[in-house]
Amino acid sequence: MSQVSDFWSRRKAAVQAEAEADAQAVEEQIIAQQRTELEEKTDAEILAEFDLPDPDTLEAGDDVSGFMAKAVPDRLRRRALRRLWRLNPVLANVDGLVDYGEDYTDAACVIENMQTAYQIGKGMLAHVEALATEAEDGDEVDFEDDHPEPEAELATLAPQENPEPVLVPDPEEAVEADLPPAPRRMTFEFEG
Repeated sequence: MSQVSDFWSRRKAAVQAEAEADAQAVEEQIIAQQRTELEEKTDAEILAEFDLPDPDTLEAGDDVSGFMAKAVPDRLRRRALRRLWRLNPVLANVDGLVDYGEDYTDAACVIENMQTAYQIGKGMLAHVEALATEAEDGDEVDFEDDHPEPEAELATLAPQENPEPVLVPDPEEAVEADLPPAPRRMTFEFEG
């Protein structure tokens, strides 16, 4: 059942949301003030204040939940997590199945003095046309060692002078016998 909301229920919800927003703003102010105070202290003083061990001396199985408190500065939290990741073999050893672990930038694939037939704005058009004219003249295409074989297939894609016409069937002449039968609907009868 949907409940019809009248003016007073909307007003009550708005006042409650405003009170929650005020409480959250006050809490964020207190946390920000605590962080500014902690930024002035050294790491040893902060660890002593929160009764936390030195993150660099953590061992396997130690509890790091104390470092996850909102009042603990991020620099100490990061140090504790780094130590945890180094200690845990599941987190420390990457198995090589990471999708983005390799360098897939162009700089990784660039070879010195590499040349290409690609032209900005024209693509491979000039190269394909040259291959097509060589094929029409009857000359065999000589590929140098630096050209891959797929370029030979591009010569067959060159435009033909007199292509054969393609016949397109008229949709109005479609034969009904070729169509699959329409699905049947089930009917149910209840005796009562």
